[in-house]
Amino acid sequence: MNHLVEHFRQYLVYEKALSKKSIESYIHDIKLLEDFFPEKKLEDISAEEIKLFIKSLYESDIKARSQARFLSGIKAFYKFLIYSDVIENDPTELLESPKFEMRLPDFLTVDEIEKIFASIDLSTKEGHRNRAMAEVLYGCGLRVSELVNLKISNLFFDDDFIKVVGKGDKERIVPIGSTAKKMVELYIEGERNNIKVKKGEEDFVFLNRRGSHLSREMVFMYVKKWVEDAGIKKKVSPHTFRHSFATHLIEGGADLRAVQQMLGHENITTTEIYTHLDQDYLRTNIALYHPRNK
Repeated sequence: MNHLVEHFRQYLVYEKALSKKSIESYIHDIKLLEDFFPEKKLEDISAEEIKLFIKSLYESDIKARSQARFLSGIKAFYKFLIYSDVIENDPTELLESPKFEMRLPDFLTVDEIEKIFASIDLSTKEGHRNRAMAEVLYGCGLRVSELVNLKISNLFFDDDFIKVVGKGDKERIVPIGSTAKKMVELYIEGERNNIKVKKGEEDFVFLNRRGSHLSREMVFMYVKKWVEDAGIKKKVSPHTFRHSFATHLIEGGADLRAVQQMLGHENITTTEIYTHLDQDYLRTNIALYHPRNK
């Protein structure tokens, strides 16, 4: 591999602290560009040549969102070359990402959330654990990976917050509400105390019957069952609870920057997709306040 690409990888690991998945995506993007111009050094590729590469992606029917991701990785690489004094001018500086339609995330209504919570039978052996997981997913807006890796040592219930380790091992502080906190406490003091915990797993909050922390796949399975038991026909994943958390906060008037911090978004434009309002809310406001409807 080109030594510059390897140095770029180290830069992403140690200075940018990106996740392994993000780093591999960036390296993949650079390798595609390198393969497209096999006779040229990466540092010698011009802006026009990069445009040709992006055009080839378009002509290959690669979706605009994927094209934008490719360009993002390539831009990061050339910024690294500037940073490392390898080149003086950035050939990607004036390149614009392809426009694509921003998809609004699916989310659950407050009523649907309540139905899901009510569908979890607390009398079963794992009832309190499952209810606690659902409450934390929705009440704290966690990613599924953050949920399964949540540690007891990162629960600061006296101060009503938890510490979460997110993408790229970045830590953030997230408030936890009284209901979610109560359900977690009931689970830890009850069901969890009756599990023989495996060595090395003692600090994980949510455990399976064998005393190991839950896998992402298991949480997906539980969510699917909860939704079916609640009679909800929507396609719901653990991430839907995160979307619902953000949507309900924004619609309730929460500050966008605060929601960004709680979700752990690096860029606020990612958070802005939650500023949508559901159609019923819009229809109601038009009916009530538009002068032609009075």
